[in-house]
Amino acid sequence: VNQVANLTLVSSACDMVSTAYTSTKESHPYIRSVCDAAEKGVKSVTEATASCVQPVLTTLEPHVAAASEYASKGLDQLGEKLPLLQKPVGQIISDTKELVSSRVADAKDAVST
Repeated sequence: VNQVANLTLVSSACDMVSTAYTSTKESHPYIRSVCDAAEKGVKSVTEATASCVQPVLTTLEPHVAAASEYASKGLDQLGEKLPLLQKPVGQIISDTKELVSSRVADAKDAVST
C-alpha cells in the first residue's frame, strides 16, 4: 500500500482530491457538517474494526508478508513498463492535451492538402 501511495501519479491524484475536498468543506457549511459527521463515523468504525481484526492479522502475518513482497515486485515491474506512473496528474493532463492538439493539427493539415 505504501509503495502504491508513493507513486507520483497516485500521490498527486490524492493531493488533488484532498485539496478539492477541503475547499468544498470550507466553501459550503452544509456539506462541511455532513462531511464532519461522515469522518467521525469512519474514524469510529476504523477504531472498532482495528481491535477486532488485530488477532486475525497476527495469525496471517507471514502470508501477508509474502503477498506484500510479491506485490512489491509486481509494482516495480509495472513502474518500469509504465513510466506514466512516475508523472503527476497535472503533467499527464498537459501532455495529453498537447498530444491531442498535435494530432488534430496533423489531421487538419492532411485534410487541407
